[in-house]
Amino acid sequence: MRTIAGNLMTLLQTDTYSEAGDTVIELNGTGKVFVSEKRRVNALDGVSIKVCRGLVTGLIGPDGAGKTTLMRIVAGLLVPDEGAVTVVGRDAVKDSLMVQSSIGYMPQKFGLYEDLSVQENMDLYADLQGVPHEQRPARFKELLHMTGLGPFTSRLAGKLSGGMKHKLGLACTLVRSPRLLLLDEPTVGVDPVSRRELWSIVYRLVREEGVSVLLSTAYLDEAEHCDEVVVLHEGRVLGVGLPEKFSRPMTGRTYSLTVPGRRPRSVEGEIYSAPEVVDAVVQGETVRVVMEEDAVPDPRVLFPYDAEMSVQKTPPRFEDGFMALLRKRRPKTDVPVISGPHEGSEQGFTGETVIEVKDLRRKFGDFYAVKGVTFSVMRGEVFGLIGANGAGKSTTFRMLCGLLPVTSGTLSVAGVNLRKAAAAARARIGYMSQKFSLYGNLSVRENLRFFSSVYNLSGNKREERITWALEQFELINMADSVSINLPLGHKQRLAMACALMHEPDILFLDEPTSGVDPLARREFWHRINDLAEKGVTVMVTTHFMDEAEYCDRLAVMADGEILALGVPSDIRKKARSESLPEPTMEDAFVSLIENSRQGSGIA
Repeated sequence: MRTIAGNLMTLLQTDTYSEAGDTVIELNGTGKVFVSEKRRVNALDGVSIKVCRGLVTGLIGPDGAGKTTLMRIVAGLLVPDEGAVTVVGRDAVKDSLMVQSSIGYMPQKFGLYEDLSVQENMDLYADLQGVPHEQRPARFKELLHMTGLGPFTSRLAGKLSGGMKHKLGLACTLVRSPRLLLLDEPTVGVDPVSRRELWSIVYRLVREEGVSVLLSTAYLDEAEHCDEVVVLHEGRVLGVGLPEKFSRPMTGRTYSLTVPGRRPRSVEGEIYSAPEVVDAVVQGETVRVVMEEDAVPDPRVLFPYDAEMSVQKTPPRFEDGFMALLRKRRPKTDVPVISGPHEGSEQGFTGETVIEVKDLRRKFGDFYAVKGVTFSVMRGEVFGLIGANGAGKSTTFRMLCGLLPVTSGTLSVAGVNLRKAAAAARARIGYMSQKFSLYGNLSVRENLRFFSSVYNLSGNKREERITWALEQFELINMADSVSINLPLGHKQRLAMACALMHEPDILFLDEPTSGVDPLARREFWHRINDLAEKGVTVMVTTHFMDEAEYCDRLAVMADGEILALGVPSDIRKKARSESLPEPTMEDAFVSLIENSRQGSGIA
């Protein structure tokens, strides 16, 4: 499977693993315990690893694995409860200031000052890091060229797209050239084109400046192209080594399935719970399946009524080994089928148009964020909006939800003209935002009660819906936990439950899986598929191109306009060529965005 980093690895694969010299990070029996709501959490439990100099090392694991804790201990920002930590040859506890002067650390929420310009942010971080004034012009010029931010030095950071903010954060981290660079999920919420650009910067730093890099990522295709990976789970190391160490044992256990006349999303949903299936994901027009050892996909077992199921072996990848490794610690459980909200509703597509958008425009000052967008969505359809950061997806979403007034155009949701009766339409829709609009100081139950009240539920009906949400989203055991302390995957469940409290006909999901681990993402999409089968219309934005394959139709946006509209297979065809006969959705996305930039003169 081609990935954004594939063409970059040839620059690094000159046996860097054997040539890389000494150790740049060493943890020996490192432990860290946190106490939260009277519970002891072993964030790190006897971790012992070595990270070699001059490599890109990936830190991989599900939510709550301990990745961020490990990063902060290495950066000298947390003190371990036990064990030793050596970074760039120094004790990270006793010599924390010396360690910090030798490294660059970009946390998940990098502190850009949005009221300052790009240049002012870089000046500020140069001051904070003590970079001599005479060294700044050359370093700034190099960083601005490397990140492509040269033309935007006077633009306020708050006005940058998500991808540009990430690149500015990286530039600020690098104003003083570090020996070691720590990146905590640097590409979360970033579109594939910007991800590729960020990875290009990282590899250039390794190749040209000899920087060692430790990064965590939620994208398993990125992990596959690291020089080495460390897999964490519940604070413990499950494995360390080259990515091939994890994929090679899966040889003979990975297959590609198709069932004539059946949508891949439907096939995946039906076989996912089979005991002999370790993992199943939609991949183009097929379903990629990982089987238990010594098991093969038997059509008579998986699809007794669809004997024409086609089965082909496919080469293993890192993600297969990662999922198999986690399944040994977290056995697969059936995701509860969402019942209650839409029982008795029509199933799947009905041919009825429930969202209609014609020549939609939104202007901010002299800038058009959305320019003449037109599309329609049917009941029971899963419709995806994908595009580069700043493409206008979230602005379009907010207008569809009645949260942002329309500058011009026609917009109808659930038969209601949003320009005339937005409140009536909002009563029919559920909205789940990128940031999970939960109240962190409220418990799970209190959040559900609050959102029920917002949707005018009261009395027995409200209590009935709260009980439904706790059961359906497996939140009963943490009903009284403060939501800010929940793992990200559970926050996602709670946010989705809140959006469904009033049984909406239409569900808007704005990057709902950003930063969520692969296991939680799979559970999430099983719930989405179930809702769609019950006739709920789902509109979703995502930067995960594998998730785009779950959509019935897609619109690809750039600069406020739609570049392509159609079923996923039609979108992929747009990138087909002699050199790329079977393009992935990511290939198609990158091709469309780059062609759009070239056409508009933006390189």
